[in-house]
Amino acid sequence: MLVNLKEILKIAERDKTAIGMFNATGFDSLQAVIGAAEACNRPVILAHAEVHNVYNDISFVGPAMLAAARNAKVPVCVHLDHGTSLDMVYKALRIGFTSVMIDASACSYAENLALTQTVVTAAHAMGVSVEAELGRLATGEVGGKQTETLCAEDFYTDPDEVKDFCARTDVDALAIAFGTAHGFYTAQPKLDLSVVERVREATGLPLVMHGGSGVSDDGFRKAIAGGIRKINYYSYMSKAGYEAAAREIATGKSKYLHDVEYAAMKAMQADVEKAIRTFSGR
Repeated sequence: MLVNLKEILKIAERDKTAIGMFNATGFDSLQAVIGAAEACNRPVILAHAEVHNVYNDISFVGPAMLAAARNAKVPVCVHLDHGTSLDMVYKALRIGFTSVMIDASACSYAENLALTQTVVTAAHAMGVSVEAELGRLATGEVGGKQTETLCAEDFYTDPDEVKDFCARTDVDALAIAFGTAHGFYTAQPKLDLSVVERVREATGLPLVMHGGSGVSDDGFRKAIAGGIRKINYYSYMSKAGYEAAAREIATGKSKYLHDVEYAAMKAMQADVEKAIRTFSGR
């Protein structure tokens, strides 16, 4: 069942849970995400990240994502993740995505505000939800520049800015920075949950955790209790698929790529099922 982000986050708010967003970088991960959502009987957000466009162009993978969502037994939102260019956002809208993220978090506040307003005007006219971002994760979102020399707190979302931003943009969800990072963690992230609580109080909006892979179950529970309603999860799902593919190749039983892809798909589905259950409080 194809739905937009606003509809799917109403379910999360009703249940006081979070909905997982998982990137589909190919047909194996696409099947893994839908299979996991149906196995858990939970809604899901199926995403294409602009940074992944080099691997699977949105014009090819987008229609397949939409078809899978329409045929799914559970509500599925098809979402553009980290759309940093208006060109990519507009492509997603034309293809039929039901949600888009405009990520102008690396821009000045004024530029972020203006770009987000532009996207909201176009998307809402089509019944499409919009996620924006204030604050930045300390890794992975600044064009490859090394930012590890700065403190994570330098990137945290400013709760005093969000009320003005959300009122002037009318976004449907807001991604915030409060201690997570993209990619693989070398140590457990230290989450500043006071940021979540203060932003939630200022806006009342469903809040989004980026860099969800690698956070502890307790960290997820506390973040969800504070108002996180969407959790982006990809790196460890991809790692599970990679490791399963490597094991399949090492057996030497097959020389066919489809056997390797199938092994990766099954491992990713198992990892996504675990994540969905965690986000659902199960």
